[in-house]
Amino acid sequence: MLERPRLAVLGLDGLPLSLAERLAPRLPNLASLLPGAGSIRAELPELSPVNWTSLATGEGPEVHGVFGFTRLDPASYELSIVDATQVACPTVFDRLGARGLTSRVINLPNTYPARPLRGMLVAGFVARDLERAVFPPFLAGQLARLGYRLEADTTRGAADPEYLLAGLRATLASRRAALDLLWPDLAWDLFVFVLTETDRLFHFLWSAVTEDSHPLHADCLELLTLWDKLIGVFLERYAALPEPKRLLVLADHGFTGLRTEVDLNRWLVEAGLLRLLPPGRHGSEAEWEAARIAPESAALALDPGRIHLHTRRAFGRGRLTDAEATRLAGEIREALLSLTFQGERVMEQVFLERELYPGTNGNMSPPDMLCLARPGFDLKAKFNRDAVFGRFGRDGTHTAGDAFFRDSAGSRPERMRDAGRLILSHFGIHACP
Repeated sequence: MLERPRLAVLGLDGLPLSLAERLAPRLPNLASLLPGAGSIRAELPELSPVNWTSLATGEGPEVHGVFGFTRLDPASYELSIVDATQVACPTVFDRLGARGLTSRVINLPNTYPARPLRGMLVAGFVARDLERAVFPPFLAGQLARLGYRLEADTTRGAADPEYLLAGLRATLASRRAALDLLWPDLAWDLFVFVLTETDRLFHFLWSAVTEDSHPLHADCLELLTLWDKLIGVFLERYAALPEPKRLLVLADHGFTGLRTEVDLNRWLVEAGLLRLLPPGRHGSEAEWEAARIAPESAALALDPGRIHLHTRRAFGRGRLTDAEATRLAGEIREALLSLTFQGERVMEQVFLERELYPGTNGNMSPPDMLCLARPGFDLKAKFNRDAVFGRFGRDGTHTAGDAFFRDSAGSRPERMRDAGRLILSHFGIHACP
């Protein structure tokens, strides 16, 4: 009988190595992962859909085509949420399936709507409808009977910490239910299990997690104890697998406390480079109203730090020639590198497209420039802000470095695409088809 060299992947969304080391005395299962652990660097921009898609494809954004949470239609100027239909290359699961290998995947971001694969999939953020979040379709009924929740309500939870914590406890229970359903028969070669609850917790309650004196510190540690117990369940099941086997544990980005949000569209407005037409929407929808971009605008931004030059070539209402855009890019770069908040420089680096995304497919729409903020600064690109700097209910923000990584085989990949390639190489598949 042929050996089945199984690979189990445990995703711990947004977990910094430095925080894991700090929490380890209280979280024994997390502590058990620290020997041999290191860090991995996030793909830029340091967002979940970008990075988990890089893991799921073994490629960078310039190949898979996911550059952020949102995509702008260059003709209508309508913003939409990126999803799995926009992933422009085969996934790891596609390529394993072509070799007759089976994958089972739980809560991996940017896999919604679920695509057919050889195996089973329960999609993660941003999954909205359980019926469309699973493959094969029969899983929807089974998970519904178990009370499966796709996501906690962070919109309400931002203003109601107790509600947020209750929602995160419910989604942790849902992840356990899915694990109990998909793991036991061992009819799989690759198992991917992602816990996104840490990312939600850190965005809104970072101070409560990291400061012992915070009034919600004990409540956050209680949630993290439940999270740690679920890690323990996964590790126990991995330990019981027959050899040969391999375990990858990784985060998609790091985290730190938030100093301030930095709205790049407001900065562009104040610099005279973006003009917005009068608003037509109200409330939370107003921040998405990219259709307000006026023809005379020279540049625009998309979350988190993507700057697009408003060229005739790229946009229906664009006005810049390519030569004008090249000159303007240099001016914007220098100005942003000089931007400060309370005397502290905001930007770590401002990249041009050719520096960050060489060889981008002509069908892609990468940003002309990408800003990497220094730790503590959260880059935004809303269409209704009246100030460059401010805080709006969040307490923590992503970092590109310090993301947790551990491989039982001892590898040290540089960034998330390399972790995806480790999966392929484990099964004897070359990174490029």
